Amino acid sequence: QVHLAESGGGLVQAGGSLSLSCTASGYSFAMYAVGWFRQAPGKERELVAGINWAGSNTYYVDSVRGRFAISRDNARNTAFLRMDSLKPEDTAVYYCAADLNMGSVVRVDQNEYDYWGQGTQVTVSS
Repeated sequence: QVHLAESGGGLVQAGGSLSLSCTASGYSFAMYAVGWFRQAPGKERELVAGINWAGSNTYYVDSVRGRFAISRDNARNTAFLRMDSLKPEDTAVYYCAADLNMGSVVRVDQNEYDYWGQGTQVTVSS
């Protein structure tokens, strides 16, 4: 049974940092690209950061580039999202998702992603 579990969310002050983890089981993690999405109240879900299956290519939405860093450890079936210099507008539920994609390009369309976690809340206070 496929399972993605996010952890590491919480409440932090503006300017602070959080690290999210996404641990996968039930499928061949190394064959999948991983995306971190977020959805704020009243807004559509967006891809924040993505990493291809090998960890050799990444994607960041403009609003987080330079502040967030995505990585993965295929031996541990885990992906990470390090978030620094957090802003109140980063407040959202963060989801990790897996895309069966062994190409070099990280896909942005959430409909390409096959498996999803339950999400973890990140709240940044001003």
